[in-house]
Order: sequence, then C-alpha cells, then structure tokens
Amino acid sequence: MMDKDDVYEGRDDDKRGGKGARGGSGGFSRRKMCRFCADDTVLMDYKNVAMLKHFITERGKLVPRRISGNCALHQRSMALAVRRARMIALVPFTVTGK
Repeated sequence: MMDKDDVYEGRDDDKRGGKGARGGSGGFSRRKMCRFCADDTVLMDYKNVAMLKHFITERGKLVPRRISGNCALHQRSMALAVRRARMIALVPFTVTGK
C-alpha cells in the first residue's frame, strides 16, 4: 500500500518551496527604484534620445512600469516624451524588417 508521503516524492513543482513555473529562486527581489525620483538632476526630455532608448524595446514598444521601475508619474511623462520624439522622427514608431 502507498503512503501519503510516497505520492509527493520527487515533485518540486508544487507550492512547497520549489522553483515554480518561472524558474526563479522563489525569494523576494529588491524593488526597483524610479531613477527620476531618486536623482533630481536627471531630466526627462523628448530630445534626449539616448535616455529614451532605455525605455523602448527592440521592436519599438514602450517598456512597462513593472520592468523599467518608474513610478506612475514618471512613466506617464516618459510615454509622453516618447510620443513627442516619435512625432518629430527622433525615435521610430516601429522597427522594420531586414
């Protein structure tokens, strides 16, 4: 007869401390800080293309807040700066194929 412990032997994918679906360690990571709130000298400007490139993916999409670490206020102003830079052709709307 099988015991209850034999059923779970070798299974690490359940919620008993295994790595889970994402493959991470399961621990907590340090929360990202908004770089514009932390440093007042960094200004968000639509003409600063080098700074805007950090918030745009390879395909030309905006990086979400949870990935970039921006606060809500600065994420909105960053999106506005990217839209303005796109309108005057400093940043492309989309990346064309090869």
